[in-house]
Amino acid sequence: MFKFFVNKEQIENNKITIIGEDVNHIKNVLRLNKNDKIEIANQNEGKSYECIIEEIEKEKVIVKIENEIKYTTESNLKITLFQGLPKFEKMEFIIEKSTELGISEITPVEMKRCVVKFDEKTKQKKIERWQKIAEVAAKQSKRDIIPTVNSIINIKNIFKNFENYDIVLIANENEKINTLKNELTKIKKENNFKNIAVIVGPEGGIDENEIELLIENGAKSITLGKRILRTETAPIAIIANIMYELDT
Repeated sequence: MFKFFVNKEQIENNKITIIGEDVNHIKNVLRLNKNDKIEIANQNEGKSYECIIEEIEKEKVIVKIENEIKYTTESNLKITLFQGLPKFEKMEFIIEKSTELGISEITPVEMKRCVVKFDEKTKQKKIERWQKIAEVAAKQSKRDIIPTVNSIINIKNIFKNFENYDIVLIANENEKINTLKNELTKIKKENNFKNIAVIVGPEGGIDENEIELLIENGAKSITLGKRILRTETAPIAIIANIMYELDT
């Protein structure tokens, strides 16, 4: 069953009005018809409904809610990824795959070793595109929410967010002792970590001075093993391991 997202304002009296790009997708791409069933998620509240199409018009599709879907595809964890801006289409890959794995938020970060530089106009266009990629991936993986792609920030401002998390993990290629497994084992024992932040650097890694500042502000430096992972591989490996160990 195909899945779509709406805002709570589009739900009224057991009916849902679908607007925007999804109308064309339903009509001309999927070629759905009246009485076909689809799944709709209220992205504001994370609730999903099984619906039947009642009307297909030029600029809207109206569906009737048949029942609320009681199970959720969402994790009990909230994971936020702070990703150093990579080159080319790597950010799109990271957003797509981390969305499939269950990420809650993604914040692109300008770091010292980032090669990519955007002006303000380009930044806004990138965020809009990345948010759309998150939406498509959320539909494909049957998420109940669309992860938020936040505005690009400089690493100097990243510390302001630390108080929002139970733990902050940095993927550090120079870390030799403390492993991701060590930190996840500690978290499992304490059993009260629900809000986790992960920091991954760009292709050249995170500068040593930046690492020191992150640690001074409470972040935990971790190694992912003996091999150096690419910037687009590291966040996927970390998120997958966190979900495997801690998701219930």
